[in-house]
Amino acid sequence: MITIWVPKRLVEVGLYNVAARSPEQLAELCEESYARRVAYAAQKVRESGSRIVMLTGPSASGKTTSAHKLAAELTKQGTPAQVVSLDNFFRGAEFYPKMPDGTLDYENPDTLDLPLIRQCLRELSETGKSELPVYDFSAEARSSETEKVDLAGGVCIVEGIHAFNPELTSLVPAENIYRVYAGLREEYAIDGRRVINTQDIRLCRRTLRDAATRGRSPAKTLTMWERVLDGETRYIKGFKTTADFLLDTSFTYELGLIAQLLRKVRQQFTLEGHNAELWDETARRFEHVAPVDLSLLPADSMLREFYAGEL
Repeated sequence: MITIWVPKRLVEVGLYNVAARSPEQLAELCEESYARRVAYAAQKVRESGSRIVMLTGPSASGKTTSAHKLAAELTKQGTPAQVVSLDNFFRGAEFYPKMPDGTLDYENPDTLDLPLIRQCLRELSETGKSELPVYDFSAEARSSETEKVDLAGGVCIVEGIHAFNPELTSLVPAENIYRVYAGLREEYAIDGRRVINTQDIRLCRRTLRDAATRGRSPAKTLTMWERVLDGETRYIKGFKTTADFLLDTSFTYELGLIAQLLRKVRQQFTLEGHNAELWDETARRFEHVAPVDLSLLPADSMLREFYAGEL
C-alpha cells in the first residue's frame, strides 16, 4: 500500500491571534477540517479491503476518540465497524515487567497478553468473530467477564500504543491489515521561530485531562511524562514508518483553549522543583496566545477527550 503521510505545518502565532478574533468561525473551520480527515481515512480503509485496522499514536494524540470517530464514519459510509481497545488485554499488575530501578514499566508490550491478542485477531480476520477479555482497572486485574465480538462483515479497529507492533498481528495475513497513525502535525512559531511543538500540545492535553477528569495532580502527570516519552521512543516510533495512513489530530483553535486553562491549573495546584520548572516553561510558550472560551467546544468534538472536565 502507498503510505498517506502529512508533513508538519508551522503556523505563526500572530496569524492564529488574528483568526481568534472570530473564535466561533475558527473553531468551526477546525472541527470541519478534522471531520474531513476522518472521512478520508475511512474511505482509504474501505478501499484497502482490510478487515483489521490497527490504530496507534503517542500519548494524548487523540487516538482513542479518533478510533471511535473512524468507526462511526466507516459505518456511515456503509462498512460496519467496532473498536477494540488493547487495554483490555492487560495481564494485570502482578505480571508487569519492571524498570532497572524496580518501578513498573507500564509502557512495555509485555504488560499485554500477546498470545491472546494474536489469537483474537486471527479469529477476527478469518471468521469476523471472537471473544475478548475485559480488564478491571479498579482491581488492576482481568475480569471474569468477556465480550463477544461479531464484525458482521465489517471492520475491527484495534487501538492502543502497541498496535503497530508486528508481534500482535503475526498470525494475520498482511493484506487484511491497515495501519493508521494518529498524530499532531501542527506547530507554532513567532517570527519564524518555533515556540510550541506537538510535544508541548500533548503534554498540555494530558495534564489538563488528568487534572479535570481523572483526579490526578499535574505533579503526578509531569513526573510520569519523561517515562512516557521514553516508552514512545522504545515502543512506538520504530514502527511509525509502517503506517498506511497518518490521521492528523491537530486543531488550531486548541491553542487558545490551552492558553485559557493553563492559568487555572497553576492557581489550583502546587508544583515544586523540576515539575514547576517544566510546567512554567511550557506555560510561557503560550504567553502570546489569545485565549478562547471552552464553550466553543462542540458536544461531539474529539477535543472533549481532553477539555470536557471542569478544573
